[in-house]
Amino acid sequence: MTRAARDHGPRPIRLAFTDILRLGLLGIRTRGPRAALSALGISIGIATLVVVTAIPASSQQALMNQLSALGTNMLRVAPQTDSDPPVVLPATADAMAARIGPVTDASAVANTHKTVLRSDRADPADASGISVLAARTNLLGAVHGTVRSGVFISPTTARFPTVVLGFRAASRLGFDRVRPGQESAQVYIGGHWFTVIGILEPLPLAPDLDTAVLVGWDAARDRLGFDGHPTVVYVTARESQIEAVRDVLPATVHPQLPGLVQVSRPSDALAAKRATEQTLSVLLLGLAGVALLVGGVGVANTMVVSVLERRREIGLRRALGASRRQIRGQFLAESVALSALGGCAGTALGAAATAGYAVSQSWPVVFPPLALVAGVLGAVTVGMAAGLYPAVRASGLPPTEALAAV
Repeated sequence: MTRAARDHGPRPIRLAFTDILRLGLLGIRTRGPRAALSALGISIGIATLVVVTAIPASSQQALMNQLSALGTNMLRVAPQTDSDPPVVLPATADAMAARIGPVTDASAVANTHKTVLRSDRADPADASGISVLAARTNLLGAVHGTVRSGVFISPTTARFPTVVLGFRAASRLGFDRVRPGQESAQVYIGGHWFTVIGILEPLPLAPDLDTAVLVGWDAARDRLGFDGHPTVVYVTARESQIEAVRDVLPATVHPQLPGLVQVSRPSDALAAKRATEQTLSVLLLGLAGVALLVGGVGVANTMVVSVLERRREIGLRRALGASRRQIRGQFLAESVALSALGGCAGTALGAAATAGYAVSQSWPVVFPPLALVAGVLGAVTVGMAAGLYPAVRASGLPPTEALAAV
């Protein structure tokens, strides 16, 4: 026997990473009920983290959607009404506005100065308060409108004598819906019969269209003598750039006389939305921090108890020749595996609870990426930190003391 062997005794066998991982998983399998309870404690902590952050995020998104529906990203462009001679917008004013970078949609209507009648024998006074407007086919997207019955003007029907009625205009003319398969209803405009193909829902963002009869751009030009110049341009843009778009719109839609073009100011709802979003973002950040702390404490407590209760097992392994490094590696692997399982289960449980609650409240389902990532990585990190201290402490105990521990 060499002097090194006499001085240091037999060297323990070095375990590969896969061997340490198998030892950790073996400890989980042999302690099935206790491991399941430990994983349950971890999953509850992580599920709490996901729920506490995801449900307020879903509520915030629902509120933001409601505020956006109030027209926070829409602008209305029209010439000044008191100018002499009257200002006429270029025929391509809406197309020019659409070239602005942050603009997402631009459309236009134009007053044809015609009268709509229920029949060619009706009294023209019956149509007072109803305007006949030429409309672009993309108008509904620009004003956040929807069709109640029938269809809206398409590139095909825009060339033919067809009309879409605003909500109030339809009521005044005696129409409640478009009935497919039955004889089409018609109205009389400028000496021509036009077929009613659709009726709109009320338009809170463009109330002047509720009392309008909308005719396709080409049909208005061919049959009603429309000159092709829009009278109102509707623009939607990215909310973050709405003020910048408003500043350049006059010079864009009417470069010759930008000072005679009026642009509506952004909706007051935009300011309310921004203030609300900022406040709720700070609140969500605080909730995420508190939830992460609570979940982390729960995970740490579960792992500390799980490791400390096995000190006798650690002592037995030390008495059989296992090194301190092997003890630490085994229990760290077990802690990480158990925490990962609990973290995945808790994330899935929290996501399911959030989705169910959000759907029951008719909210959009929103999962903050930070909450999902923190659910798994946070559990693993905290589990590793929680398992490290008791494993190191227990591996440092003399075998006889560890075996005598109750």
